Amino acid sequence: MTNLHTYIEQTLLKPTASVDDILALCDEAKRYNFYGVCVNSSYVYLAANELKDHPIKVISTVGFPLGACSTETKIKEAKLAVKHGADEIDMVINIGFLKSSLTKSVIEEIRVVKKAINRRVLKVIIETCYLDEAEIKQVCEMVRLGGADYVKTSTGFGSKGAILKDVELMRSVVKDKIGIKASGGIKTASQAIAFINAGATRIGTSNGVAIVYDPKNHSV
Repeated sequence: MTNLHTYIEQTLLKPTASVDDILALCDEAKRYNFYGVCVNSSYVYLAANELKDHPIKVISTVGFPLGACSTETKIKEAKLAVKHGADEIDMVINIGFLKSSLTKSVIEEIRVVKKAINRRVLKVIIETCYLDEAEIKQVCEMVRLGGADYVKTSTGFGSKGAILKDVELMRSVVKDKIGIKASGGIKTASQAIAFINAGATRIGTSNGVAIVYDPKNHSV
């Protein structure tokens, strides 16, 4: 697969990320023509300014990484990220609400954040490591009902990242109605290709350069 770069959201979300780190991230994205860069909301303005003359998308996290802040806080963070230049939003659901069977609250939160960002893409992080199969199925349907554009596996800060069988399960639920972003622990071209074959339409990774230059990416 020679077009792996078009799937990759080169990601830097660690708490110690510096201004120089974000600038380097943007340089990588420009050099290797990645789909986008994914950063915490405090760095959206910097990334957007650095990429203003390029088609590379700026993706901002919201409610990251726990998803436990109030809906009002998520709305404000999403709106500010858009104001600062974010093209897409990756929002973490309130996992505690999901575990409490507060279905309407979870769907409504997705709906109002999507409304707040207007036509921009909303991805909803469900943090699969905390969910069983039944919960993954349930929340995928909730994400779709809330009007999001993508369902995303993981923050990368949970007990595990993306797993192939979870992506396959997610695709079986959402069909072709919304996209799937696999994120967390994807380090090689063969892994990325396997997730794409399982149904992922985006790959979130901090290893985009290694993936693109993996010699196996032309032979898998």
